[in-house]
Amino acid sequence: MLNGLWLSFFLVATVAGVVRWWGGEPEIWAAMVESLFAMAKLSVEIMLLLFGTLTLWLGFLKIAEQAGLVDTLARLLGPLFAKLMPEVPRGHPALGLITLNFAANGLGLDNAATPIGLKAMRSLQELNPSDSSASNAQILFLVLNASSLTLLPVSIFMYRAQQGAADPTLVFLPILLATSASSLVGLLTVAFMQRLRIWHPVVLAYLVPCALLLGLFMAFLATLSATALAGFSSLLGNLTLFGIIISFMLLGMVRKVAVYETFVEGAKEGFQVAKDLLPYLIAMLCAVGVLRASGALEFGLNGIRWLVEWLHWDTRFVDALPTALVKPFSGSAARAMLIETMQSQGVDSFAALVAATIQGSTETTFYVLAVYFGAVGIKRARHAVGCALLAELAGVLAAIAVCYWFFG
Repeated sequence: MLNGLWLSFFLVATVAGVVRWWGGEPEIWAAMVESLFAMAKLSVEIMLLLFGTLTLWLGFLKIAEQAGLVDTLARLLGPLFAKLMPEVPRGHPALGLITLNFAANGLGLDNAATPIGLKAMRSLQELNPSDSSASNAQILFLVLNASSLTLLPVSIFMYRAQQGAADPTLVFLPILLATSASSLVGLLTVAFMQRLRIWHPVVLAYLVPCALLLGLFMAFLATLSATALAGFSSLLGNLTLFGIIISFMLLGMVRKVAVYETFVEGAKEGFQVAKDLLPYLIAMLCAVGVLRASGALEFGLNGIRWLVEWLHWDTRFVDALPTALVKPFSGSAARAMLIETMQSQGVDSFAALVAATIQGSTETTFYVLAVYFGAVGIKRARHAVGCALLAELAGVLAAIAVCYWFFG
């Protein structure tokens, strides 16, 4: 799957480049070649950031492991994961790491979520009978990461505030609904492909209370003013992040763990993980860069606009689609598209509200794919890409529908 996908990026970019060349744009080939070097440079810059982040967080995670926190979480969630990931033994450390990763993602703690997720993926690889093909458990974990259930999209509030929005948190509930739809579709598609019994009473016993708590949390946040919500989001995120670190260290102290030596031991693992990632990251980001530079995404957007006009539908949402089209490939490009839409259309225009909701409700699928599978040397993704892209599509469609519902 990954071989064909990677090759298709270059082939589609070549076709788009030929079309633009014949259309009187000979500079297109220089732009495409330049994108290769630019994305190779970007890959190294990302790796430099990941070196520090992975080293820091895997050091703290090693303390949590030695203190028994990961094992405790694994035992608590053993019955649930026995149904969703039947090949993972009950009490396996991967289950606790997966739980920590989902919690960090939900609170928007990206700096913590990625290192924890990579540690979880490596732990799942220990159970994988294949060195190069993704296991069912790894696929479910990756798809749920790519669907990106986020409860507090603080970064989106920040972008809107920077562009002068009267109410930066106006898109909070639309994002929450759209990201919930994305995660639900991701879970259901993987369950269908792997024949998981998600309606089993044990699964429902875990998921239903979580859904009720999520609903209560949404209801509480909906009562806050814009200023209060922004302040609460920032405070909760930072307190949670620092609280996790202190909790790991205090628990380690209580369990008589040599916290400094254990941190250094885990940090060494982070350095090795980051080093192994670079070839996979360069391969995927360079392919994405060529695809973007070729104008293939712009051709796709023009085709969608023509189709919507031909069907006599409301075309206001089309101006938000550049964010949706590039989001699976590049988080930074999607961020740039979002800001450009805010500046050109107005920060509180319908298109800008849809783009902000899309940005907060989906993840950079191919980046996640390259990083998480690259960390363990997986080359055959099986149904992971299809399920992840379906979840992302669901998030985009839900974002558009919810914005029509909220903002007309």
